[in-house]
Amino acid sequence: MAPVHYPRLTHLALHVRNLDACLLFYRDFCGMTETHRRESGPQTIVWLAEPGREQDFVFVLMNGGEDLHLGERDYRHFGFALPSRAAVDALAEQARRAGCLLWPPRDEPFPVGYYCGVKDPNGNQVEFSFGQPLGPAAH
Repeated sequence: MAPVHYPRLTHLALHVRNLDACLLFYRDFCGMTETHRRESGPQTIVWLAEPGREQDFVFVLMNGGEDLHLGERDYRHFGFALPSRAAVDALAEQARRAGCLLWPPRDEPFPVGYYCGVKDPNGNQVEFSFGQPLGPAAH
């Protein structure tokens, strides 16, 4: 019997209103770096990746979008793992100083763990967590 090959998630693409502000956010809060940029008429397309994961998964940011306005109970978000509770606390403090902290660090039962929420310049919610069974700290 031939092996089954399932699709693999490789990227997530977002149109954003302020490309430069979003690039700085994902660099400063998530440690992502620009790995590709191209211009196509008025369209700028930038790939961002975590160091060492450039061939695994990228965020694709494109100008020309509108700000995202999520409802109060809309918890859609991007999730990033951190190596410790102290790292979650430090990132939450960085976000508080920058005026983009959505919810302060909190503990939830397994598998959620310890996490905080931050809003990117386009209105996307980003969760930073420790203790989930995902990411490098889980291994």
